Amino acid sequence: MPFEKIKDKAVDQLFESVLKLESLDEAYKFFDDLMTVNEIQSLAQRFEVARMLTKGYTYNQIEIETGASTATISRVKRSLNYGNDGYKIALDRLSMEGK
Repeated sequence: MPFEKIKDKAVDQLFESVLKLESLDEAYKFFDDLMTVNEIQSLAQRFEVARMLTKGYTYNQIEIETGASTATISRVKRSLNYGNDGYKIALDRLSMEGK
């Protein structure tokens, strides 16, 4: 199982809690309490890098628009190509909602 390195009761509880959030406002409140501003921004940056990579942006364009390092861009690209399709699932669902 690919999740063995992180899967445990506490992580299950965290993810279940995220799934129970009902609005963007609730998500902001939860993540603001849970994480630092820099941690949230880092996650958001990676997600934007993933979106841009799937849209065909170049590393240079992504670096300029997001401020992400080439190492971060490469890591996200590796996850897109060889990961568990987590980015793809989330991005597909957002695009179905027109976001």
